[in-house]
Formats: sequence, C-alpha cells, structure tokens
Amino acid sequence: MKTHGKPVPPGGTIGIVGGGQLGRMLALAAARLGLKTCIYNDTTDAPAFQVTPHSLVGPYDDLNMLATFAEVCDAVTFEFENLPAHAIAHLAERVWVAPGAHALAITQDRLSEKTFVEKLGLKTAPFFEVSSAVQAREAFGKLQGCGVLKTRRFGYDGKGQAKVASAEEAAKAYESFKGAPAILEGFVDFSYEASVVAARGAGGAFAAYDPPENEHENHILRRSTVPSRLTPAQTDEAKRIAKAIGDALDYVGVFAVELFVGKGGELLVNEIAPRVHNTGHWTIEACQCSQFEQHIRAVAGWPLGDPARHADAVMENIIGAEAHAWEALARTGALHLYGKTEARPGRKMGHVTRLKPRNH
Repeated sequence: MKTHGKPVPPGGTIGIVGGGQLGRMLALAAARLGLKTCIYNDTTDAPAFQVTPHSLVGPYDDLNMLATFAEVCDAVTFEFENLPAHAIAHLAERVWVAPGAHALAITQDRLSEKTFVEKLGLKTAPFFEVSSAVQAREAFGKLQGCGVLKTRRFGYDGKGQAKVASAEEAAKAYESFKGAPAILEGFVDFSYEASVVAARGAGGAFAAYDPPENEHENHILRRSTVPSRLTPAQTDEAKRIAKAIGDALDYVGVFAVELFVGKGGELLVNEIAPRVHNTGHWTIEACQCSQFEQHIRAVAGWPLGDPARHADAVMENIIGAEAHAWEALARTGALHLYGKTEARPGRKMGHVTRLKPRNH
C-alpha cells in the first residue's frame, strides 16, 4: 500500500478514475493549480476527455491497464464510488490513492455504511438487512410504518429502491431486485433535506462548507440553496457529524453527508458519498476554493483551501432536454454544460448557479 509522500508539485499528474462531469470539473480545478490530470474511463466518449490531454480507456477491473495508468500518475482519486474494490487496492499498491479502499468499501454498501454511522453514535433511520423474501417480510414487521427497500450496492438517483407499505410489498420489492442483497430502511417523516460537503487532508486537517438545503424531483437533485434553513446550532452539528465520519474513515479528500432534517430539528444521516458531490457544485462560484479544487488539494497533499462562502447561491441541475435551452439559461447565471452528446430523460446535462450578495 503506497502512503502519502511529499506533496505533488505543480506539473505533477493526478489520475482520476471515471470521466463523467465530476471528473471533468476535477480536471479543470487541477489545471488552475498547474497540475496535470490523466482520466481513466471505460468508454471513449467521457466528458472529462474533452478537458485533459491525457486519458486511458479500459474496463475498471483491467488490472494491467490500471497498472499502466498508475505509472503515469503521482496520485490517484476517483469520481464515483461504484468501482471494484480489488481494482482500487491494485492501484494503491503502485501509487497513492485517495480517499482509498477502506472508505470505498464501507460506503459502497448501504448496510455497512449505516452500521458504521450507527457505531459512531450518529442518528439514522431504522434499518434491517434483507437477503430473502422471508427476511423482507420479517424486517417490515419490525418497522413502525412504511419503509424503503434499497439494494445494498450500486443505487443512485433513485435506482435500486422501492417504497413499501406492507410486508407483502417488501417481499415483492425484494424479488424485483433479482436476489441482490438489500436493506430495509424506515421511512423518515422529515421537514427537508440538507447536506454537508467537507474535506479532510492527509494530516487530519478538516474544512466544511456551509450546508445547503436540497430539493429532489423524481429522486434526482433539482436544486441546492445556501444558506439553508438550518439554525447556527444545526449547522455546527452537521459539520461535527461530517468531521466524526471523516476522522473515523481516516478519509482524504472531499466527501458529502446527506442529511434528513426531522420535524423536531434532529439531523439524521441518510447517505455518505466518498467523492465531490452534486450538492456542492455551488461552491465553484460562491467560495474562494471550490469543492473540486479542495479535493485536488487534499489528494495532492496541498494545504486545504478556505471553505468560507462569500455569496448566497442557488444551484439548479439541468436535466435531459432542458439543456436545449442553453441560450436562455446562459442569460440567467453561471452556466456549466458537461459536454454530453445525448440529452436523455433523467440525465444530468449541466447546472446553473445564481448568486446574490451574502445576507449576513
């Protein structure tokens, strides 16, 4: 396992596994710092390929290709968490990888993630392991009300999950997952959703952005707003939750903690994302150091930047055919289009951020 050595100097190369919009924005942030990037993606049409001269195409579990990739990189990170753990471990034997295989292994699996959070003394929805239709019925019987059955791995933007209101629905939902291990979570009657995007350096330095309030439509993030409705005390608590998680994972890089804000003001951990996050895109314009620059700094062993916010912001995702209205959107705020060729329904094509002077 390669450990962090000296900081990667300007002119060095940061490897990024995954070439979607997050990889693209990470590459742009690295370029601003004078760092090169090499993108590794499993298809040839990756949006990130458009902004970096160095790229490799290969399956994410091709250990020979990954070894070649490691040879040209001074440090490696990834833009999404659904990667083969053994492939990341293979990379880590050859080059410094952050956030690393341990954080990836825990956050890839919803059951291990929830168990990890619970052991830290943090609040979550009630949850139960489900590995059979019989277990699905039994687990539902332990819930006080409705629940959400989710696959333990590979779900995002509402994929791999189903709301259930009876033991029979829970069993049928499990069967629809075709034997994939699952988790049943109690349905949380929350006031709204928030998140905290934070960073941790290799030496333990910690920096958290102001938590945005998040609105979803059809399980996809529609907008993030800062400031949120969280009180100063809740904001401090959200950042404390993130620090506890980052320290326990010995995390290096940017991560996000998605939160439910209960009717009584309590904060419940919904999910951890071991990467830069959609709810932090507003930081590009509203902060001196964006989440993308912050992640590159952490991975490269540089000092963390100041996460302070200098403006109020609303970030809205541009989904599917909405991208065709790019000209009108360009008049309304800071427009980011991700270079994707096909505007499919439910596909994130870009985002726009609108700023206002900070209301102190």
